[in-house]
Amino acid sequence: MNKFFKIAAFSVSILSIVSCSKQTDRDTATGWVYNDPKWGGYEKFDAVVQETGPNLVPIEGGTFVMGLTEQDVTYEWNNIPRRVTVSSFYMDETEVTNQNWKLYVEWLKNTYVSYPQVVLDAMPDQKVWREELAYNEPLVETYYTHPSYNNYPVVGVSWLQANRYCEWRTDRVNEMILIEKGILNPSPDAKDSESFNTKAYLAGQYQGNVNKNMKDLKTGGERPVRFEDGILLPSYILPSEAQWEYAALALQGNQSETGDELITDRRIYPWNGTSARYKKHNKNQGDIQANFKRGRGDYMGMAGALNDNASIPADVRSYYPNDYGLFNMAGNVSEWTGDVYRATTSLSLSDADNQDLNSYRGNVFTEPIVDENGQPVEKDSLGRLKIRVQDDEELKDRENYRKADVKNYNDDDSENVDYGYGITSLVSDKARVIKGGSWADRLFWLSPGTRRFKDEDKSDKTLGFRCAMNRVGAENFESNQSGNNFKEGTKSKVKRRY
Repeated sequence: MNKFFKIAAFSVSILSIVSCSKQTDRDTATGWVYNDPKWGGYEKFDAVVQETGPNLVPIEGGTFVMGLTEQDVTYEWNNIPRRVTVSSFYMDETEVTNQNWKLYVEWLKNTYVSYPQVVLDAMPDQKVWREELAYNEPLVETYYTHPSYNNYPVVGVSWLQANRYCEWRTDRVNEMILIEKGILNPSPDAKDSESFNTKAYLAGQYQGNVNKNMKDLKTGGERPVRFEDGILLPSYILPSEAQWEYAALALQGNQSETGDELITDRRIYPWNGTSARYKKHNKNQGDIQANFKRGRGDYMGMAGALNDNASIPADVRSYYPNDYGLFNMAGNVSEWTGDVYRATTSLSLSDADNQDLNSYRGNVFTEPIVDENGQPVEKDSLGRLKIRVQDDEELKDRENYRKADVKNYNDDDSENVDYGYGITSLVSDKARVIKGGSWADRLFWLSPGTRRFKDEDKSDKTLGFRCAMNRVGAENFESNQSGNNFKEGTKSKVKRRY
């Protein structure tokens, strides 16, 4: 009996220890207790699956051969094939529409009442439709303004304007998240510096209409949401060239069913085959798969049998999406990417420093302007944190980068490379990569491997854009676990907003 009671007591003590360990979250390195005011209120947040923002589609990353997939008929040799890896990310399902842009402009009008120039700077250039030998005045007057074109891609927008839209969209999405979580109340009457900005909010410089803050375990009071709470989304951005090309090809659709990393067919376009027409046995057999110029003077075919049903851009949800669910990754409008343009040749790839993971050219490293205590200085008159480009002198002892502006990295041994801009070349640090053919382009330009460029402050009637967002956490969208050793019960469905 004594032996029995000893065993029972031992079992109870073990169970109580296990129970306590389950109830108390401790640091794996020190045993220090998390999320307990008696132990200092040090917080540890449960891993969460990143929500999919409005209009975004999850794009699981991987390796692929980036570059031309067919004969270089232009003989530019500016995009030779090379193998790269792209981390998982999100991409807009469609191009940004006229209606999306109208909301943006109206918000700017209602909010920045003291700064009308901000609104003027955001207006798309409707005069891009004009041609010396064509009558397009009706499009100048109607394409952006008439509701019949609401769901058509916005054009006449420069790279700089598109980039500012990404920043604005980040703030509006995160503000809506905080409103839906009950943290903030709607503030449609906020003006100028009172408007919500994600970075200013995280820096404690947004004093908006707060409904209920988070509980502060250290003080017992309240605190604003922090990024480490896992509630707010990362920034919307223009996709890098590598991201755009990877998403357009959607080679996941040709992966072997055995799951052995075998791609059964390479692609020239965002679909299989060498033709722009739908294949046999498809209910749309013979129809054109994208909006492009079939030949000289043929933008949409003959009356009664229009081949793509659009002489200019079409509705952003026209035609079948690719295997990632993305619409018009070929045709309709060409699209801005984040990269500064340089010809990718065998010479440039021979450099040992060339990056084959998340390849990107265009970095300008910045940081917030801070006071003597290391805190961001007062936000500007538009409600945004003040930032500065890092000084090269302060980077001289770093090992991973030595210059803040590296758009022309490794162009030449000299500090400033002269491309003969305007004389022998149109390439400069303002040149940005554009991808995908447009409604006015021939089939060759619909291949995701083709590339062109335009100055970041210019726009065109054939050029629009879509946004992207980087993935936080594991590459697999069904789990927060990395590696192949998944624990039971860790999988969860992707959460999507709207």
